[in-house]
Amino acid sequence: MDRRKFLERIGLAAGGSYLLFSGFSQRAEALAGAGNPASLKAFGFGDLSPVATKNTGETLLALPKGFEYNVFGLKGTVMSDGRPTPPAHDGMWTFRVGRELRIVRNHEVTNRRVPIQGSAIGRRNHYDESAGGGTTTLVIDPMKRELVRDFVSLSGTLVNCAGGPTPWGSWISCEETTLGPSIRTDSKGVKTGGFLKPHGYCFEVPASANSEIVPVPLKAMGRFVHEAIAVDSKSGIVYLTEDAGPGGFYRFLPTRPGRLVEGGVLQILKVKGKDNYQTKTGQKVGSAIDVEWVTIERPDPEEADLDSTTVFKEGQRKGAASFQRLEGCVSDSKGRIYFDATSGGNNGGGQIWMYQATSRTEGKLTLIFESPDRTLLDMPDNICLRPNSNEIFICEDSGYVAEGGTADNYIRILTTDGRIADFAKNIAPGFETGELAGAVFSADGKTLFVNLQTKGATLAIWGDWGRFKV
Repeated sequence: MDRRKFLERIGLAAGGSYLLFSGFSQRAEALAGAGNPASLKAFGFGDLSPVATKNTGETLLALPKGFEYNVFGLKGTVMSDGRPTPPAHDGMWTFRVGRELRIVRNHEVTNRRVPIQGSAIGRRNHYDESAGGGTTTLVIDPMKRELVRDFVSLSGTLVNCAGGPTPWGSWISCEETTLGPSIRTDSKGVKTGGFLKPHGYCFEVPASANSEIVPVPLKAMGRFVHEAIAVDSKSGIVYLTEDAGPGGFYRFLPTRPGRLVEGGVLQILKVKGKDNYQTKTGQKVGSAIDVEWVTIERPDPEEADLDSTTVFKEGQRKGAASFQRLEGCVSDSKGRIYFDATSGGNNGGGQIWMYQATSRTEGKLTLIFESPDRTLLDMPDNICLRPNSNEIFICEDSGYVAEGGTADNYIRILTTDGRIADFAKNIAPGFETGELAGAVFSADGKTLFVNLQTKGATLAIWGDWGRFKV
């Protein structure tokens, strides 16, 4: 299918399909206007209390009554392929491969921003042998919720923060850096960079892979500080977030849907009639903003070696909107894309946005939640939807007390009427301020998997999901 026919097809699919998610917007707008943050608190599954893991007896989380969890995949433990489990567990997703339940998990290894020979996590097929990030794949027993086997599936990448699943059974792992062969020197004389290859790309990892894949950077999807992606399963369009302040919200129109390696067109969101619209402050919950897309002509600039904002700056010259640290991103069955601005909002506590296409070139952008108090929600990061519901589970990356944040990190739930409920709190001894990352449900909705990033551990949580109360 050529690009024109593809664009025509997605235009027909999207035309007239816009549905404002009124439960979020109307209720949240009314409550925010009341000026009482306590009115935005939902019951959820109830109060949290410390709970020990079912399989090891150590206490890592506070959970609602009736919920249990296992821990596995700890950093440093030897995997089934003989390699040590890498640290810095981050974004991940669950997949069904035959009868197996699999997780593809990112590792946000930074290498201290310099090349380290021999740091690649796999045995072979490294993209850059001096880079220590990548992905591991875990096979899970869905009944016992325990690890069956695990292995490296992507090696030699850098700062693999988040990403997203595709409808065709793969994980897109994103690099949250544009370091490359060039040497950067900061104001204090600290040098970074000097890697064997340029970084700042997306990489596709089939969930069915049973060993390290041959890494192929998806250069047409842009070279910037990537965070997460979400694919609209009906159109095949890929939406991408940029963890920068300011940064942009992008979409990728593949030349052939489902074949990202064949290239396509990268575009950035722009508010219609308002060049360089800034979304960080002064936004109204529930208001729908008319937006359009402008094309990035140079998605893979060499200058990104030294300037990570090169792609975004091209977008700015064309009037692109700016966001404050875009991170989590997920799509629903209706093609709506939810994403968060970790540091957005009047108090920097975070925003949750929704995008819905209205035609092949335009759409609506709606702020569905903005934190009015950082004890209610503080710096949302990875997000996921609970299956068969519109509840958004949110991992916090807080701990920035000096910047007005809170010391604690929770999994919060944004309910369908615009309130926030607590679901879990990190209380791992010695790692209490570490972020929770990569929250994702099994397809049947019975198990929530999440990472304790600093501790380097993956948790499987289960209980009575049916007793949720707003």
